[in-house]
Amino acid sequence: MKKVLFYFFFVLIFNSKINAGENIMIMKLKDGNVEIELFKDVAPNHVKRFETLSNEGKYDGVVFHRVISGFMAQSGDVKFGNSNSSDFDLSRVGTGGSDLPDLKAEFSDVAHTRGVLSAARSADPDSANSQFFICFDSAPHLDRQYTAFGKVVKGMELIDKIKKGDGPNGTVSNPDKIISIRSK
Repeated sequence: MKKVLFYFFFVLIFNSKINAGENIMIMKLKDGNVEIELFKDVAPNHVKRFETLSNEGKYDGVVFHRVISGFMAQSGDVKFGNSNSSDFDLSRVGTGGSDLPDLKAEFSDVAHTRGVLSAARSADPDSANSQFFICFDSAPHLDRQYTAFGKVVKGMELIDKIKKGDGPNGTVSNPDKIISIRSK
């Protein structure tokens, strides 16, 4: 009986570690790697989109076009924000998305605290596509208004180093970029 319980316990722990690894993405920045845990049970469609675009290399070279100190760093415009693409246009970054359809909102009770990854969108709650932002600090006014779908679990100090923007909108000239994002 003890062997059966030990075996069951071992399988349970081993399986949970495997599943935990499936929810982790690695974002490479100029200063190092950032680990992001995705909330598949909270926002499954947003997580799937983020994983798809990441693993297809769509975020490789995409700039952080809007960065506001004490608030957030925004990236993910794969249409106009990819510095490796002929479509790259710093004056239009933030207005594009992917070739995939927009996503319906998946609002939840996940608070927008330091390190939370959330879907950027227009005034239409169902307009999120590829863009996302990472909170530098708590932003409770975003709770249940934007789809939170992940959180930085390692390397937040590297997110803090992303070049900040100017003015109230946080527009960044000569912005930092994502080198790559892939599943762990």
